[in-house]
Amino acid sequence: MSVSYIEALYLAASVLFILGLRGLSSPETARRGMVLAEVGMFLAIVGTLLHRDIISYEWIIAGFVIGSAIGTAMGLLIPMTKMPERIALSHAFGGLAAALVGISEYYRHGAELGSVKMAAIGFEVLLGSLTFTGSLMAFGKLQGLITGVPVTYRFQNVSNISLVVVTLGIVAYLVVDPSRYPVFYTMLGSGFCLGVLLVLPIGGADMPVVISLLNSYAGLAAASTGFVLSNNVLIIAGALDGASGFLLSVIMSKAMNRSFTNVVFGAFGAVAESAAAGATAAHAVNEGTDADAATVLDNAQSLIVVPGYGMAVAQAQHAVRDLTRLLEQRGTTIKYAVHPVAGRMPGHMNVLLAEADVPYDQLYDLDAINDEFAKTDVALVVGANDVVNPAAKTNPRSPIYGMPVLNVDQARTVIVLKRSMNPGFAGIENELFVRPNTLMVFGDAKTTLNRIIAALKR
Repeated sequence: MSVSYIEALYLAASVLFILGLRGLSSPETARRGMVLAEVGMFLAIVGTLLHRDIISYEWIIAGFVIGSAIGTAMGLLIPMTKMPERIALSHAFGGLAAALVGISEYYRHGAELGSVKMAAIGFEVLLGSLTFTGSLMAFGKLQGLITGVPVTYRFQNVSNISLVVVTLGIVAYLVVDPSRYPVFYTMLGSGFCLGVLLVLPIGGADMPVVISLLNSYAGLAAASTGFVLSNNVLIIAGALDGASGFLLSVIMSKAMNRSFTNVVFGAFGAVAESAAAGATAAHAVNEGTDADAATVLDNAQSLIVVPGYGMAVAQAQHAVRDLTRLLEQRGTTIKYAVHPVAGRMPGHMNVLLAEADVPYDQLYDLDAINDEFAKTDVALVVGANDVVNPAAKTNPRSPIYGMPVLNVDQARTVIVLKRSMNPGFAGIENELFVRPNTLMVFGDAKTTLNRIIAALKR
């Protein structure tokens, strides 16, 4: 097919990618945005398959069948509660694919490569390999295969930065002399090591920022692949992915009142949990039962639900929706307060609540809902911890001081569903739990919610 037709398909695909990304900015338009992006990807694939450089389709068809089978199985079998892990794996495979393309191009052309193309291959392989191992580390932390506590050692940041500088130096050397095959594979090994070493010191609760950053790396690797293959749609799509992922990482860091560099290099959360837990346990808490919680909710005219990572762990989103649906039938006004960094990936709580068919118009972000707590009868905290800690507002010595939190403590009554008094990721006691208007109900969130529902129905 004529190159002009292929470029027209690529242009249409690029426009759809931009419109799709725009649609993802709101829950109401997210589904439409995904459809537009899918159509754009379809057009991009069609345009690529029509390229005159493709002389055989056998391997392409084989890859299409295998990839479709794996993708379908992942989509059908992986539950929504495991979405962060699935996304981490997707980033890993995307990074590996980019690295393999760069390796194959270097293997084909080697010493014949020009400086510009060698630079593109170098960054493609470096970012792709880094994304691969970094995403696998993120998957391991999210899945519990690797400790979620930051793993640190002396001079860690110095050694990591030194490795980055050395690796970039290797890329520069290859640009000058691309014929050095052992140097190229040394760079590949350095990329794999960087992925492990850069993610290892980052705590589990910072995974939303890490996943966004790895998404950015994967996008930049794809853009580099576009330069290597002279493919315009890859360059555009990769640039969009890289820029949006990086901006999201910065935005989420600000939502935690921390700098982006602090998240990446700070090893935040490496506080002794036992000391923090003991500090909280030293205070008296108002412990109640599911029957007590049911009585409070039965008399409430307004309710704000605050979901957190504990809801995802307990897979309690459907039980939350069943409870709020029951209360709605009794005339209670229902709202959901979603903190931007709740969970283990960007939009984690939104995804889980959408799966439970929670109406979009009941979801409110921090800025829109915070003034409502003071006028609310009950705030129901399901598995959230640091994002509702009043110490962020009242204690200048707290590690989370200045972090925007939900004003849950201002509600007339606060019900907290929690497994134990263990601290959150920050490793500090939560002042909310010892407030006189707080009722602590311990146990698995899903089980507790189902018991509350049963008590309300009696």
